[in-house]
Amino acid sequence: MEAEPDLARIAATVGDPRRIQMLALLMEGRALTAKELALGAGVEPATASTHLKRLLEDGLLEAAAQGRHKYFRFASEQVAQLVESLMRVAPRRVAAVRPSTPQPLRRARYCYDHLAGALGTGLLAHMLRKGWLQDDAEPKQLALTPRGTKALGQLGVDVEAAQARRRQFACRCLDWSERRDHLGGALGAALADELQARHWIERRKHSREVRITPAGEEALSSLGVKLA
Repeated sequence: MEAEPDLARIAATVGDPRRIQMLALLMEGRALTAKELALGAGVEPATASTHLKRLLEDGLLEAAAQGRHKYFRFASEQVAQLVESLMRVAPRRVAAVRPSTPQPLRRARYCYDHLAGALGTGLLAHMLRKGWLQDDAEPKQLALTPRGTKALGQLGVDVEAAQARRRQFACRCLDWSERRDHLGGALGAALADELQARHWIERRKHSREVRITPAGEEALSSLGVKLA
């Protein structure tokens, strides 16, 4: 008899407030220790261990030992996509924020290992407008055109390496703050890596927040990338 997906089980797993907070912390893209996840979720280490055991059993996380520490990270890119999808549909909590408070996460941030926020959506819109990418026959999938291969190669993006990775190559990923698509998949990750290598962007330590450097502002403006 063919087994069916146990949707109720996975819903109960991610539906726990502490476990979903741990998953949200891992959206930074870094592997974290049980202690770091416990602190971030606001629970005692023993309680965190119970939650982590459940996340491991259900295939949402994987653990790797390094020295005296054990690090936890997403078991697959699909888990990151699940968490991002929940961020899009989750109701907004009203927070007391001063009008003058900046919102850097909305301007530029990481969505796991690719760029999101106004920067991410602006980059995808630019690549579609320039004909570097076009919609594929498969829903949400994008195809790289010869023009795009040349242009991204000139930027230093290793397209061949991205194509060789065992994950989807390029796809639309709906941005929860911008309500528009940004570029996901291996190509999105490769583009983010290149922008960071060029020092056009800087990632804030222990955060998904990204700062666009003055050099990056100038370069992106000259390319015609719109960030608003």
